[in-house]
Amino acid sequence: MVVGIKDGIKLIGISIVCFCAVFVCTFMLNYYLDVLPLEETLTDSAMTALYNAQLATAKFTSVITGGVLAAIALIMLFFYIKLYIDSHSQQLGIVKAFGYSRGKIAGSFWVFGLSVFIGCALGFCIGWAFMRSIYDDLTIEGMGEIAINFHWELLALLVFIPTTVFTALACLYAYCALRRPVLQLLKGKSERISARKEKERKERPFIWQMCIKTLSSKKSLVFFVAFSCFCFSAMVQMGLSMENLTSATMGYMILLIGLILAIVTMFMAITTLINGNKKNISVMKAFGYSIKECSLSILGGYAPFALLGFGLGSVYQYGLLKIMINVVFANVEIVPEYKFDVPVFFLTLALFAICYLALMLVYSFKINKISVKEVMIEN
Repeated sequence: MVVGIKDGIKLIGISIVCFCAVFVCTFMLNYYLDVLPLEETLTDSAMTALYNAQLATAKFTSVITGGVLAAIALIMLFFYIKLYIDSHSQQLGIVKAFGYSRGKIAGSFWVFGLSVFIGCALGFCIGWAFMRSIYDDLTIEGMGEIAINFHWELLALLVFIPTTVFTALACLYAYCALRRPVLQLLKGKSERISARKEKERKERPFIWQMCIKTLSSKKSLVFFVAFSCFCFSAMVQMGLSMENLTSATMGYMILLIGLILAIVTMFMAITTLINGNKKNISVMKAFGYSIKECSLSILGGYAPFALLGFGLGSVYQYGLLKIMINVVFANVEIVPEYKFDVPVFFLTLALFAICYLALMLVYSFKINKISVKEVMIEN
């Protein structure tokens, strides 16, 4: 097998994203299916409006959460496959030179679907473990306790179908990515720089050159850094602002999911970034550059995208809650008007600045431990 089982299982980032998506969708969709038959028993118009709003919330939350996180998981899957192919290009080239077809090699990438299955299965099981408490929070007062029923179609929809689809997409993406000729795989990826770009690069300060070089060689990590800060901003503000809109349990759950996604995505991005620049860091240290200069050259270029992600997260959470209040709960009189929570915004901004600077400090210490000897032994 070209790709080992361990290569698929160790993609913990994809598993966590899938876990969060399926965890939320499990109890939301299960609640929707269990309360759907109760519509005929409602006679009060106010109760009916609130009931319809609850159903709309369950569908809206499932579509937004499941759709967005599924897209993120797919992007992460493609990123890991590309990273694997780039880092194992010589081995893959040798296998291809021995006569293995592109389809046969790509077929071995099915193991990347294991991370999706693990995350979806755990999310479904943990979602069921919290089902009763979630039902109690979502159930409308006066409707009584709603019986929890197991729906086999949700098990297929949230666990088996995503695993099958993601596994097929992993093999298809690998098949397309392996179109490179054998010689190109054996030589690895070569970068071509035009004369104009080479002249502009020589005129810039060295640290600035390193920032641009790091960004250009790791463009996909820009998305993950921005998405991490987006999750932190949107989910923390949403969780803290929903005190009057929903139960405390839902608010804390949204807050926790946002922090988990932010931490996992940022950890994956920065770890990949540093591991891919160990040689550059060791050479800079050997030439006398300080840890601050090394950190700035590798990590500094991503700071503007982190701020951009935070800003977009603030706009997103405000727009999402505004839509829920003005559209989903438009016919419910008891729902209060939602306004942008300025104190929560500045509190989240302060927490973001502290956490981001602390993270950069931690990784600066990690950069400090990289030595020329370590890089030479690895190579």
